[in-house]
Amino acid sequence: MYKHLLKLRYGYQPSIKFTHVHDSTQYTPVKMTVREAINLAMDEELAHDSNVFLLGEEVGQFQGAYKVSKGLFQKYGGDRVIDTPITEAGFTGIAVGSALYGLKPIVEFMTWNFAMQAIDHIINSAAKARYMSAGDQKASIVFRGINGATAYVAAQHSQCFASWYSNVPGLVVLAPFDCDDAKSLLKAAVRNPNPVVFLENEILYSETFELSAEARDPNYLAPIGKAKIMRQGDHLTIIAFSKMVQYSLRAAEQLFREGINCEVINLRSLRPLDRETILKSVKKTGRVVCVEEGWPQSGISAEITALIMEGGAFKYLDAPVQRVTGVEIPTPYAFNLEAMAFPKTEQIVDAILNVLKGAR
Repeated sequence: MYKHLLKLRYGYQPSIKFTHVHDSTQYTPVKMTVREAINLAMDEELAHDSNVFLLGEEVGQFQGAYKVSKGLFQKYGGDRVIDTPITEAGFTGIAVGSALYGLKPIVEFMTWNFAMQAIDHIINSAAKARYMSAGDQKASIVFRGINGATAYVAAQHSQCFASWYSNVPGLVVLAPFDCDDAKSLLKAAVRNPNPVVFLENEILYSETFELSAEARDPNYLAPIGKAKIMRQGDHLTIIAFSKMVQYSLRAAEQLFREGINCEVINLRSLRPLDRETILKSVKKTGRVVCVEEGWPQSGISAEITALIMEGGAFKYLDAPVQRVTGVEIPTPYAFNLEAMAFPKTEQIVDAILNVLKGAR
């Protein structure tokens, strides 16, 4: 019954079989799922540094609610892969204290919605400790879990926290898209001396991508604060992160067949933002569509729009910036309404065409 409830609520999939071998020096496949890439990153970092440990609800013997930590408990034992009670405030406080002591915890939240029980520890303790101690206390800690819309889990389990945490000085906020992002950004997060909020996406967990030779290197760390241009173009810039990168790439491919060449930027790092890459692309194309599944007010797209206005790119615009965001309502439970609440490829295509029509 317990597993059945998890399947209904969290997407538990007991039949998942991983294709990668944990010892990446022997063999790493060219393709893997995002779930496997995150698992491999944690495996490599647990092996690299004995101060690294993973804790959270069901991360150990149950292999993780989403099977992201599959095999790690068996390999590293219960002292480094720690199952906790259902108390986000409790185990997050323990993790922050251990980070201030010099350890490097990876805290898994089943969903970032549950992390609201622990937000005081994340913001008032982890994010502010270095500043309030004049640099004496460092909290090298990763908070990770699923963020944004999933499916059939309604308002309290399905929202985007990207703008919440990217508003806080002292935090690093990362949002991976593909396997390269998931593996190399998570490894960089674990080795970063600051607290890192790592926003994963449940729907992307089962997506398969090619893992580049660069990312397969156990020593490679993606640069934090650096966006990635997924597709070159000169007619319009699409700026997105996480799941919305996939929809943006589909929109760009569809419009390319009609002679419209869009540049697609995968932000990857939300705090710090890659101001240079954004502004350079805007100055090149002169047109911008920002895409996020979060709510529009005070969102990431709003911040990017302000950056364009204040960063010297306004005079290069041939049309106003247009945002494609989630609808400003709590996420509906009904599937047909839920589908209407978040951006899809068709909406991005419509926004691009509107911007091109309004260009000078």
